[in-house]
Formats: sequence, structure tokens, C-alpha cells
Amino acid sequence: MRKKIHPAIIFTLFTIFIAILILNRPTYEDHPVKSKPNAVQVENQALHNLDKPIIDVSGWQRPEEINYDTLSQNISGVIVRVHNGAQHTEKNDAAYANGIDKAYKSHITEFQKRNVPVGVYAYLASPSKEEMEKAAEVFYNAASPYNPSYYWLDVEEKTMSDMNEGVEAFRAKLESLGAKNIGIYIGVYFMQEHSINTDKFTAIWIPSYGTDSGYFETTPNTSLDYDLHQYTSKGRIAGFEHHLDINLISTLKEKEETFRKLFLRP
Repeated sequence: MRKKIHPAIIFTLFTIFIAILILNRPTYEDHPVKSKPNAVQVENQALHNLDKPIIDVSGWQRPEEINYDTLSQNISGVIVRVHNGAQHTEKNDAAYANGIDKAYKSHITEFQKRNVPVGVYAYLASPSKEEMEKAAEVFYNAASPYNPSYYWLDVEEKTMSDMNEGVEAFRAKLESLGAKNIGIYIGVYFMQEHSINTDKFTAIWIPSYGTDSGYFETTPNTSLDYDLHQYTSKGRIAGFEHHLDINLISTLKEKEETFRKLFLRP
């Protein structure tokens, strides 16, 4: 006569079998995925903060000295330096020898994490058309993964005999690589002195400080149809204990429409 197996033994064997299956199942490595900022949240927050200032930052504003939570609540947008030209023979405190800003990744990541819209800029300082094109490529390759709303060319220094040719070479190369929104930051006097043509840029950003008191004093003296005005280099905003460059939408433009153009249409 066949011996009957006790139910308790069957349950124990079944439990062991299930445990073996679980322990031997294939495992998969968890790869972090870089998520893009939520466009709706970015837009809602930016429009809520529309009357707050726009700042520009670089490696000279050290990430460890910034309270990003507080600063982000007190601004509407930020423009981050990614490239500092090609004039360096050695790295400095704010940029590497190849011109790449030391803090751009931290700045962009921290602001985007807090739904602050981000544009980017490069300081132009190359000595030839060819070098301008190389710098534009380095700039685009570094900045484009972050999907910035605008690419700005910061033109302040004469580094070529025909500076206008160099500016156009940089702009055209940037456009050929895929950048759609390309603006220029330039002082009125420098633009006139060096015959810089702004016609091919889709936005203009002008510095005009007055006495640079830290407060808005005067509008730029120009007939240019500019979009953004940098009105001081000595601004103070909660979240950072040192001076900041502060900007506002041109007082001659409709604020929300222009803000959308510069920061909400990547």
C-alpha cells in the first residue's frame, strides 16, 4: 500500500521551490534616466514670477555659495554661461583651459530641477573665423543636451581685425548645428565701433547700467529693437550673498510675450 504524504511536507516543498525561483530570477541594473523639466510646471512658475528679475550666472558664482531653493523663488529666469572663449592658456577659477565653464552643469541642473527656465551663453574671444567655428561647436555640444531656451553670444571684446566676420561665423556654425534661437549680448558703443551686424539674430540683449547702483536707473540709449536689458552688475537677491547681474525684459516690449519668446520656446 502507497504511503500518503503529509500535507505539511507538501507545503514545505512548495515553499522551497518558490523561494528557489525568486532567488534565481534575472536581475537588471537600474540606469538613472535624465528627465527633462516639466514644461507645464516651468511655464506656470515662470509666469507667476514674471515680475521678478532675470539673472545671468557663470563659474564666478560658485554653486556651493548658492541657496538654489531660495534664489529660484526670487527670479523668473536664468542665463548660464557655458563657454568662456578661446583665449585661455591655462584654467582659471571659473573656466577650464578649453573655455568650458566649471559650474555650468551644476547651475543648469539645479535651476532646471526647480523649474526655472534656462538660457545659455558663450563669451566670444577667438582670434580667427576658424577658431570661432570651433568654439561654437564646443559650446553647442556642451549646452544642447540641456535643451536651453536660447543660445546667446556675448560680444564684448575685439579679438579679430574683422570682429563682425567672427561673430557671424560663430552664429552661422551654431545655427548649422541645430540651434534655433540665437541672440546677441552687446553694448551699443561696441556694436557701433566695430560695425557688428545684428540682423541675423532673433533677439538682442543690451547692457546699460547708469551708475551701476544695483537698481534700475535708465533704459539703453539705442534705436535697436532689443528684448533684454542688463541694468546692473551689482544686484542683490536672496539666495546668494554676493553681487549678481540683473536683467529685465525691455520696457518697450510686451512683457509676457517677450518672456515666452526668450524662455518658454526651446
